Amino acid sequence: MIEIKSLTIEELRGELTAAGEKPFRAKQIFQWLHQPVTSFAEMTDLAKPLRAALAGRYLLTVPVAERRQVSAVDGTVKYLWRLHDGECVESVLMHYRHGNTVCVSTQVGCRMGCAFCASGVFGLRRNLSAGEILDQVLFMQKDSGAPVSNIVLMGTGEPLDNYDQVLKFIRIVSCPDGICIGQRHISLSTSGLADRIEALADERLQLTLSISLHAPDDESRSAMMPVNRRYPVARLLRACEYYFDQTGRRVSYEYAMARGVSDRPWQAERLVKLLRGRPGHVNLIPLNPVKESALQPSTRDSVRRFQQILERGGITATVRRRLGPDIDAACGQLRRRRLEEGESH
Repeated sequence: MIEIKSLTIEELRGELTAAGEKPFRAKQIFQWLHQPVTSFAEMTDLAKPLRAALAGRYLLTVPVAERRQVSAVDGTVKYLWRLHDGECVESVLMHYRHGNTVCVSTQVGCRMGCAFCASGVFGLRRNLSAGEILDQVLFMQKDSGAPVSNIVLMGTGEPLDNYDQVLKFIRIVSCPDGICIGQRHISLSTSGLADRIEALADERLQLTLSISLHAPDDESRSAMMPVNRRYPVARLLRACEYYFDQTGRRVSYEYAMARGVSDRPWQAERLVKLLRGRPGHVNLIPLNPVKESALQPSTRDSVRRFQQILERGGITATVRRRLGPDIDAACGQLRRRRLEEGESH
Protein backbone atom coordinates (compact mmCIF):
# COMPACT_ATOMS: atom_id res chain seq x y z
CA MET A 1 0.00 0.00 0.00
CA ILE A 2 1.08 3.57 -0.63
CA GLU A 3 1.90 5.71 2.42
CA ILE A 4 -0.44 8.63 1.88
CA LYS A 5 1.46 11.06 4.13
CA SER A 6 4.56 10.56 2.00
CA LEU A 7 2.76 12.09 -0.98
CA THR A 8 3.17 15.76 -1.83
CA ILE A 9 -0.08 17.61 -2.48
CA GLU A 10 0.73 17.55 -6.21
CA GLU A 11 1.21 13.77 -6.12
CA LEU A 12 -2.00 13.34 -4.14
CA ARG A 13 -3.89 15.48 -6.64
CA GLY A 14 -2.56 13.33 -9.47
CA GLU A 15 -3.59 10.12 -7.68
CA LEU A 16 -7.13 11.37 -7.06
CA THR A 17 -7.57 12.71 -10.58
CA ALA A 18 -6.47 9.37 -12.01
CA ALA A 19 -9.10 7.69 -9.81
CA GLY A 20 -11.82 9.98 -11.16
CA GLU A 21 -12.06 12.28 -8.14
CA LYS A 22 -12.21 16.07 -8.25
CA PRO A 23 -8.74 17.65 -7.88
CA PHE A 24 -9.89 19.92 -5.03
CA ARG A 25 -10.28 16.85 -2.82
CA ALA A 26 -6.48 16.70 -2.57
CA LYS A 27 -6.36 19.87 -0.48
CA GLN A 28 -9.14 18.61 1.82
CA ILE A 29 -7.39 15.30 2.40
CA PHE A 30 -3.96 16.89 2.78
CA GLN A 31 -5.28 19.21 5.48
CA TRP A 32 -6.92 16.31 7.32
CA LEU A 33 -3.65 14.38 7.26
CA HIS A 34 -1.84 17.29 8.89
CA GLN A 35 -4.31 17.69 11.78
CA PRO A 36 -3.46 14.73 12.13
CA VAL A 37 -6.22 12.13 11.90
CA THR A 38 -5.70 8.52 12.92
CA SER A 39 -8.17 6.99 10.45
CA PHE A 40 -9.82 7.93 7.19
CA ALA A 41 -13.20 7.70 8.95
CA GLU A 42 -12.38 10.97 10.72
CA MET A 43 -12.43 12.87 7.39
CA THR A 44 -16.08 13.72 7.88
CA ASP A 45 -16.49 16.13 4.97
CA LEU A 46 -15.63 13.35 2.50
CA ALA A 47 -18.26 10.95 1.20
CA LYS A 48 -18.20 7.50 2.79
CA PRO A 49 -17.37 5.73 -0.50
CA LEU A 50 -14.32 7.98 -0.94
CA ARG A 51 -13.19 7.33 2.63
CA ALA A 52 -13.55 3.60 2.03
CA ALA A 53 -11.60 3.85 -1.23
CA LEU A 54 -8.79 5.74 0.53
CA ALA A 55 -8.63 3.13 3.29
CA GLY A 56 -8.38 0.36 0.70
CA ARG A 57 -5.61 1.99 -1.29
CA TYR A 58 -3.45 3.93 1.18
CA LEU A 59 -1.58 3.24 4.40
CA LEU A 60 -2.26 5.90 7.04
CA THR A 61 0.72 5.73 9.40
CA VAL A 62 -0.02 6.43 13.07
CA PRO A 63 2.96 6.15 15.45
CA VAL A 64 2.34 5.01 19.01
CA ALA A 65 4.09 6.72 21.93
CA GLU A 66 5.83 3.71 23.46
CA ARG A 67 7.53 5.90 26.07
CA ARG A 68 7.27 9.55 27.00
CA GLN A 69 9.74 11.23 29.35
CA VAL A 70 9.21 14.76 30.64
CA SER A 71 12.04 16.73 32.21
CA ALA A 72 11.17 18.16 35.61
CA VAL A 73 13.92 20.73 35.03
CA ASP A 74 12.81 22.47 31.82
CA GLY A 75 9.77 20.61 30.44
CA THR A 76 11.65 19.00 27.55
CA VAL A 77 9.71 15.93 26.35
CA LYS A 78 11.38 12.91 24.81
CA TYR A 79 9.29 10.40 22.87
CA LEU A 80 9.96 6.83 21.80
CA TRP A 81 7.59 6.13 18.90
CA ARG A 82 6.65 2.62 17.78
CA LEU A 83 6.15 2.54 14.03
CA HIS A 84 3.74 0.40 12.01
CA ASP A 85 6.33 -2.38 11.55
CA GLY A 86 7.36 -2.49 15.22
CA GLU A 87 10.57 -0.46 14.81
CA CYS A 88 11.11 2.48 17.15
CA VAL A 89 12.53 5.98 16.75
CA GLU A 90 13.07 8.89 19.12
CA SER A 91 12.16 12.55 18.90
CA VAL A 92 12.27 15.48 21.30
CA LEU A 93 10.07 18.52 21.98
CA MET A 94 11.96 21.52 23.42
CA HIS A 95 10.46 24.74 24.73
CA TYR A 96 12.18 28.05 24.08
CA ARG A 97 11.11 31.66 24.54
CA HIS A 98 10.91 32.05 20.77
CA GLY A 99 8.70 28.96 20.29
CA ASN A 100 8.66 25.19 20.35
CA THR A 101 11.34 23.19 18.54
CA VAL A 102 11.14 19.50 17.68
CA CYS A 103 14.13 17.31 16.96
CA VAL A 104 13.21 14.39 14.70
CA SER A 105 14.85 11.20 13.49
CA THR A 106 15.35 10.33 9.82
CA GLN A 107 16.44 6.68 10.09
CA VAL A 108 15.91 3.68 12.36
CA GLY A 109 19.45 3.43 13.70
CA CYS A 110 22.46 4.84 11.87
CA ARG A 111 25.49 3.54 10.01
CA MET A 112 27.84 6.49 10.52
CA GLY A 113 29.45 4.94 13.63
CA CYS A 114 30.38 8.18 15.44
CA ALA A 115 32.23 7.36 18.65
CA PHE A 116 30.22 9.72 20.86
CA CYS A 117 26.72 8.75 19.67
CA ALA A 118 24.29 6.09 20.89
CA SER A 119 22.23 6.17 17.68
CA GLY A 120 24.44 3.79 15.74
CA VAL A 121 25.16 1.23 18.45
CA PHE A 122 22.86 -1.32 16.76
CA GLY A 123 23.62 -0.17 13.21
CA LEU A 124 21.17 0.97 10.55
CA ARG A 125 17.86 -0.90 10.37
CA ARG A 126 16.11 1.12 7.67
CA ASN A 127 15.33 4.59 6.37
CA LEU A 128 12.22 6.42 7.45
CA SER A 129 9.74 7.53 4.82
CA ALA A 130 8.88 11.21 4.42
CA GLY A 131 5.55 10.47 6.11
CA GLU A 132 7.20 8.79 9.10
CA ILE A 133 9.45 11.81 9.61
CA LEU A 134 6.40 14.06 9.31
CA ASP A 135 4.47 11.93 11.82
CA GLN A 136 6.96 12.80 14.55
CA VAL A 137 6.23 16.50 14.09
CA LEU A 138 2.47 16.05 13.81
CA PHE A 139 2.01 13.74 16.77
CA MET A 140 4.33 15.64 19.11
CA GLN A 141 2.27 18.71 18.32
CA LYS A 142 -0.97 16.80 18.86
CA ASP A 143 0.16 15.12 22.09
CA SER A 144 1.54 18.28 23.68
CA GLY A 145 -0.93 20.81 22.35
CA ALA A 146 2.12 23.01 21.73
CA PRO A 147 2.35 24.42 18.20
CA VAL A 148 5.67 23.60 16.54
CA SER A 149 7.57 26.56 15.12
CA ASN A 150 10.99 25.03 14.39
CA ILE A 151 12.25 21.64 13.22
CA VAL A 152 15.71 20.17 13.71
CA LEU A 153 16.71 17.11 11.67
CA MET A 154 19.22 16.02 14.27
CA GLY A 155 17.72 12.91 15.86
CA THR A 156 18.68 9.32 15.11
CA GLY A 157 20.18 8.78 11.68
CA GLU A 158 22.12 10.75 9.07
CA PRO A 159 19.59 12.86 7.13
CA LEU A 160 21.69 13.02 3.97
CA ASP A 161 22.03 9.22 3.99
CA ASN A 162 18.24 9.23 3.44
CA TYR A 163 18.43 12.08 0.97
CA ASP A 164 15.32 11.62 -1.19
CA GLN A 165 12.86 11.03 1.66
CA VAL A 166 14.30 13.86 3.77
CA LEU A 167 14.04 16.25 0.84
CA LYS A 168 10.46 15.17 0.28
CA PHE A 169 9.65 15.66 3.96
CA ILE A 170 10.98 19.22 3.81
CA ARG A 171 8.78 20.01 0.83
CA ILE A 172 5.70 18.48 2.48
CA VAL A 173 6.14 20.07 5.92
CA SER A 174 6.71 23.51 4.38
CA CYS A 175 3.70 23.24 2.05
CA PRO A 176 1.21 26.10 2.64
CA ASP A 177 -1.70 23.61 2.64
CA GLY A 178 -0.24 21.61 5.54
CA ILE A 179 1.29 22.79 8.81
CA CYS A 180 3.47 25.13 6.73
CA ILE A 181 6.70 25.41 8.70
CA GLY A 182 8.93 27.67 6.63
CA GLN A 183 12.27 26.34 5.45
CA ARG A 184 14.13 29.07 7.35
CA HIS A 185 12.77 27.41 10.49
CA ILE A 186 14.20 24.00 9.54
CA SER A 187 17.75 22.96 10.42
CA LEU A 188 19.43 19.90 8.93
CA SER A 189 22.42 18.37 10.71
CA THR A 190 24.88 16.16 8.85
CA SER A 191 28.02 14.28 9.83
CA GLY A 192 29.61 15.56 6.63
CA LEU A 193 28.56 13.74 3.45
CA ALA A 194 30.21 16.33 1.22
CA ASP A 195 28.72 15.22 -2.10
CA ARG A 196 25.21 15.24 -0.64
CA ILE A 197 25.81 18.70 0.85
CA GLU A 198 26.61 19.92 -2.65
CA ALA A 199 23.51 18.22 -4.05
CA LEU A 200 21.44 19.89 -1.33
CA ALA A 201 23.01 23.24 -2.20
CA ASP A 202 21.85 22.81 -5.80
CA GLU A 203 18.25 22.53 -4.53
CA ARG A 204 18.62 26.14 -3.29
CA LEU A 205 16.40 25.56 -0.29
CA GLN A 206 16.46 28.03 2.59
CA LEU A 207 17.41 25.56 5.33
CA THR A 208 20.01 26.09 8.00
CA LEU A 209 22.80 23.57 7.44
CA SER A 210 24.50 22.30 10.60
CA ILE A 211 27.78 20.44 10.21
CA SER A 212 28.81 17.98 12.91
CA LEU A 213 32.47 18.98 12.78
CA HIS A 214 33.70 18.04 16.28
CA ALA A 215 37.42 18.33 15.45
CA PRO A 216 39.49 20.63 13.21
CA ASP A 217 42.11 18.06 12.16
CA ASP A 218 41.76 14.81 10.24
CA GLU A 219 43.47 12.60 12.81
CA SER A 220 41.17 13.62 15.70
CA ARG A 221 38.04 13.76 13.55
CA SER A 222 38.63 10.36 11.94
CA ALA A 223 39.01 8.82 15.40
CA MET A 224 35.63 10.24 16.41
CA MET A 225 33.82 10.08 13.06
CA PRO A 226 34.63 7.37 10.49
CA VAL A 227 32.96 9.46 7.76
CA ASN A 228 36.01 11.75 7.87
CA ARG A 229 38.11 9.04 6.20
CA ARG A 230 35.94 9.43 3.10
CA TYR A 231 35.36 13.18 3.37
CA PRO A 232 38.32 14.81 5.16
CA VAL A 233 38.00 18.23 6.79
CA ALA A 234 39.28 20.20 3.77
CA ARG A 235 36.83 18.44 1.40
CA LEU A 236 33.97 19.02 3.83
CA LEU A 237 34.71 22.72 4.16
CA ARG A 238 34.78 23.11 0.37
CA ALA A 239 31.27 21.65 0.30
CA CYS A 240 30.17 24.09 3.01
CA GLU A 241 31.58 26.97 1.01
CA TYR A 242 29.65 25.78 -2.04
CA TYR A 243 26.47 25.54 0.07
CA PHE A 244 26.81 29.18 1.13
CA ASP A 245 27.60 30.32 -2.41
CA GLN A 246 24.49 28.60 -3.80
CA THR A 247 22.00 29.46 -1.02
CA GLY A 248 23.32 32.51 0.80
CA ARG A 249 22.65 30.65 4.06
CA ARG A 250 25.28 30.68 6.80
CA VAL A 251 26.53 27.31 8.04
CA SER A 252 26.46 26.28 11.69
CA TYR A 253 29.36 24.13 12.89
CA GLU A 254 28.48 21.75 15.73
CA TYR A 255 31.42 20.90 17.95
CA ALA A 256 31.22 18.25 20.68
CA MET A 257 33.56 18.95 23.58
CA ALA A 258 35.25 15.65 24.48
CA ARG A 259 37.82 15.75 27.27
CA GLY A 260 41.38 15.45 25.99
CA VAL A 261 40.18 14.55 22.50
CA SER A 262 38.62 17.63 20.90
CA ASP A 263 38.97 20.33 23.57
CA ARG A 264 42.70 21.12 23.48
CA PRO A 265 43.79 24.75 23.00
CA TRP A 266 45.75 23.95 19.85
CA GLN A 267 42.57 22.56 18.33
CA ALA A 268 40.77 25.81 19.07
CA GLU A 269 43.59 27.69 17.35
CA ARG A 270 43.38 25.31 14.37
CA LEU A 271 39.61 25.83 14.21
CA VAL A 272 40.11 29.60 14.09
CA LYS A 273 42.42 29.21 11.08
CA LEU A 274 39.94 26.91 9.35
CA LEU A 275 36.84 29.04 9.82
CA ARG A 276 38.15 32.60 9.76
CA GLY A 277 36.41 34.50 6.96
CA ARG A 278 33.72 31.84 6.48
CA PRO A 279 30.11 32.93 7.14
CA GLY A 280 28.84 30.87 10.06
CA HIS A 281 29.26 30.20 13.74
CA VAL A 282 30.44 27.45 16.08
CA ASN A 283 28.06 25.78 18.52
CA LEU A 284 30.04 24.11 21.33
CA ILE A 285 28.18 21.10 22.71
CA PRO A 286 28.87 19.61 26.16
CA LEU A 287 29.17 15.90 25.42
CA ASN A 288 26.49 13.48 26.64
CA PRO A 289 28.28 10.38 27.98
CA VAL A 290 27.38 7.12 26.20
CA LYS A 291 28.22 3.90 28.03
CA GLU A 292 29.64 2.22 24.89
CA SER A 293 32.09 5.09 24.42
CA ALA A 294 35.21 5.99 26.39
CA LEU A 295 34.75 9.67 25.53
CA GLN A 296 34.00 11.93 28.47
CA PRO A 297 32.63 15.49 28.63
CA SER A 298 35.06 18.39 28.82
CA THR A 299 35.19 20.40 32.03
CA ARG A 300 33.42 23.76 32.18
CA ASP A 301 36.78 25.50 32.34
CA SER A 302 37.95 23.71 29.18
CA VAL A 303 34.78 24.69 27.34
CA ARG A 304 35.11 28.31 28.46
CA ARG A 305 38.79 28.46 27.48
CA PHE A 306 38.02 26.93 24.05
CA GLN A 307 35.25 29.46 23.47
CA GLN A 308 37.51 32.37 24.45
CA ILE A 309 40.19 31.30 21.96
CA LEU A 310 37.60 31.16 19.18
CA GLU A 311 36.16 34.55 20.05
CA ARG A 312 39.59 36.17 20.25
CA GLY A 313 40.19 34.81 16.75
CA GLY A 314 37.03 36.46 15.45
CA ILE A 315 34.85 33.32 15.40
CA THR A 316 31.34 33.58 16.81
CA ALA A 317 30.98 30.73 19.32
CA THR A 318 28.11 29.78 21.60
CA VAL A 319 27.72 26.97 24.14
CA ARG A 320 24.58 24.92 23.67
CA ARG A 321 22.30 24.88 26.68
CA ARG A 322 21.72 21.30 27.72
CA LEU A 323 18.00 20.53 27.82
CA GLY A 324 16.36 17.58 29.56
CA PRO A 325 19.32 16.74 31.84
CA ASP A 326 17.19 14.39 33.95
CA ILE A 327 15.94 12.26 31.03
CA ASP A 328 17.72 10.13 28.39
CA ALA A 329 19.21 13.17 26.70
CA ALA A 330 21.49 11.84 23.95
CA CYS A 331 20.10 10.61 20.63
CA GLY A 332 19.55 6.86 20.63
CA GLN A 333 19.64 6.26 24.39
CA LEU A 334 15.93 5.62 24.85
CA ARG A 335 15.68 3.28 21.86
CA ARG A 336 18.85 1.47 22.93
CA ARG A 337 17.42 0.90 26.42
CA ARG A 338 14.24 -0.56 24.91
CA LEU A 339 16.24 -2.91 22.66
CA GLU A 340 18.41 -4.03 25.57
CA GLU A 341 15.34 -4.73 27.69
CA GLY A 342 13.86 -6.75 24.83
CA GLU A 343 17.01 -8.86 24.56
CA SER A 344 17.00 -9.57 28.30
CA HIS A 345 13.46 -11.03 28.25
